[in-house]
Amino acid sequence: MVTFICIQLSFSYCHPQTRHFVDCRRVKLVAGSGGKGSCSFHSEPRKEWGGPDGGNGGDGGSIIIKANRFVKSLAQVIPVYKAEDGLSGGNKNCYGRNGNSTYISVPVGTVVKEQGMTIMDLAEHGQEYLAVFGGAGGKGNRFFLSNENRAPMMATPGTAGQERVLQLELRTMAHAGLVGFPNAGKSSLLRAISNARPAVAAYPFTTLNPHVGIVEYRDHEQVAVADIPGIIRGAHLNRGLGISFLRHIERCRFLLFVLDLSAPEPWTQLQHLCYELDQYEPGLSQRPQAIVANKMDLPEAREKLETLRSQVTQRVIPVSALTGQNTEELILHLRELYDGYLQDDRSEGVKPVKW
Repeated sequence: MVTFICIQLSFSYCHPQTRHFVDCRRVKLVAGSGGKGSCSFHSEPRKEWGGPDGGNGGDGGSIIIKANRFVKSLAQVIPVYKAEDGLSGGNKNCYGRNGNSTYISVPVGTVVKEQGMTIMDLAEHGQEYLAVFGGAGGKGNRFFLSNENRAPMMATPGTAGQERVLQLELRTMAHAGLVGFPNAGKSSLLRAISNARPAVAAYPFTTLNPHVGIVEYRDHEQVAVADIPGIIRGAHLNRGLGISFLRHIERCRFLLFVLDLSAPEPWTQLQHLCYELDQYEPGLSQRPQAIVANKMDLPEAREKLETLRSQVTQRVIPVSALTGQNTEELILHLRELYDGYLQDDRSEGVKPVKW
C-alpha cells in the first residue's frame, strides 16, 4: 500500500494566482563601499595643540551566498543585491562602523557560474561562498601622523565595493521530469499523482514555468517530480523558448515521457522528443526513463497502446490523468527509478539530493 502527498515548493509570482518553481537566476551583486576617513583636530579648552584626531572609515559589507537545506527554489533570489556601505570616520578618533554583510540563501546543490564557467558548487548545508568583497574604509588624518608631519591635513575616501554578475543554477531541479509535447497531459498527471496544483486547460502551453510536486512514500522517502513546460519541434534551436525548457530537463535525474494516446501515431512523439533532447545535449534521452501512455480513458487508446508497446523497448505505463486510472503503477515505478538513482550515486561517491 503506497501513500503519497505533495508539498509545493518555494514559489515566485508571475501572476497573482500562478506560482512556479525557479531553478535559474541571473543576479548582479554590488558590495558596499568603504566609508571616508575624517580630517579633524582635537579641540578643548586650555589645550591649544591637540593634534589630529580624524578616524578611519568603516569597511563596506560583503555579499555571501549560503546553501540552506530548507530553501528549495531560487524564487526568492532577486535580480540585484547591494550590500551596506561603511560609515565615515569621525572626530575624537572615532572609526566608522563596518557595513553589514548580505547573505543570499540558496538551495543545497546550487552551482554558481560566471560567464558560463562554474566557480562554486554549494553541495553542503551551511556552505558559503564570498561572492563580492566590500570596499576598504578610507584613512583619517590621524593615520598620517608622523614625526615629520605633526599636523596632517589629508584623509582618504573609501574604496568602492566589488561588482559581479553571476548565474545561479540548481544542479538538480527534481528527481523525475515529465517530458512531452504541449497538451500531452503533464500538468494533469502531476495533479493525479500528487497534490500539486499547476494550471490545467484545454489548450497548448498552459504551463510556461515548471512546477514541482513531492511524492512521499510510507517510509517517508520523498521523490520530486517536475512538470516541464511542453517542448515543440525545433526546441533545440530555441523555438518556443525551447532552450530554457530543455535546460529544466537537463536538471532531472530520470525522465517520464508523457505521450498523448489521442494523437494519430503517439509513438512518433517519442522519436521527436528524444531527437530534441539529444540535439540539445547528446545522450540526454538515454537517462533512466519510462513511457507514460496518457489519456487511456479515450476509446481509441487501447488499440494504440498495443502498437506503441510493439514499437518501443522501454517500459510503458498506461494511465489516465483525468480519471486516475493506473496511477498506482506509475508511483511504484517512480520509486524503483528513484532507488536506482540512489544506488548509482552512492556507487560513484556522489551525495544524492534529498528533498
